[in-house]
Amino acid sequence: MAVVAVCIASPVAGHHSAVIFDKSSSVAFTGTVVRYDWTNPHVYVYVETTADVGEPVVWQLETDATSILTRSGWTSESVTVGDEVVIRANPDRNTERNHGLLVSLATEDGVVLTPRSGGRAALIGASDLSGVWDGLRGTATRRFIYGALTEKGRAAQAQYSESDNPVADCVPFPLPSIVAAPYLSEIEIRADTILIRSEFFNVERTVYMDGREHPVNGPRTNQGHSIGWWEGEVLVVDTALFADNRAGNRSGIASGAQKHVVERFELNAGGTEISIEFIVEDPEYLAEPMIGGIVWDHAPDRAFVPFGCDPEVAQRYSSE
Repeated sequence: MAVVAVCIASPVAGHHSAVIFDKSSSVAFTGTVVRYDWTNPHVYVYVETTADVGEPVVWQLETDATSILTRSGWTSESVTVGDEVVIRANPDRNTERNHGLLVSLATEDGVVLTPRSGGRAALIGASDLSGVWDGLRGTATRRFIYGALTEKGRAAQAQYSESDNPVADCVPFPLPSIVAAPYLSEIEIRADTILIRSEFFNVERTVYMDGREHPVNGPRTNQGHSIGWWEGEVLVVDTALFADNRAGNRSGIASGAQKHVVERFELNAGGTEISIEFIVEDPEYLAEPMIGGIVWDHAPDRAFVPFGCDPEVAQRYSSE
């Protein structure tokens, strides 16, 4: 079948910067599954189809991690080699590559699988911020609002390539992306600390609530050093001491030693959602602060899916 280009607006988003996939268009075709890799940080489906010239080509179709797909109805046996499928995908901007971000896969028996259909409104409210929360639905309305970049920030963004993405080295992205990801998170409130865990790469952040300041010349790490306090029922988290990161402020915008993030976690009246607002200051790369936010749904009946990263798979999407 010939590949057909269709203009669409797609809510699907991967871990890539915006330059990789053209999300304003899609390709649609019928083909045969020749490989199915149930792996992290991305699941891949390889589908052979016939191009306009009549020669068979294999499309590499990337989608989300196994945890997100599991909650969207997928399994490691959803498709098998030899299955005939109908594909819709956002194509790679590099038209020399048969590479796309999967939008949907339809099987011969009429089952339509989509990557991010597992989000849902909360079935029960929480009494406080503690518990398990799901960010999947919130990614549809999350906000990342950028001001002007510095000259250094513009230069770093222009030089960015997907090989610079920390996920390509099985390293999780830092704040604010880690709280705005479509994964489960868990908050545990203790006497002098609060633990914020993410299903993504099994990240665990410790927020010190005992009144301490950030250490002077303390170690700089991927997720930084967090202190927090309560403003009424709102949890405020202040994080500094981030390690240098070529994509630490998202979309290929680097971050450095001066990066500072403040998050505000607020439970809604019914206890069904947490609203998270954040502001990022990084004067080395951001001439103006970046602001944004996301909503998490209460999900006490959901459990983390272990997240193991396959280095070969992580590198796959950054290869030319």
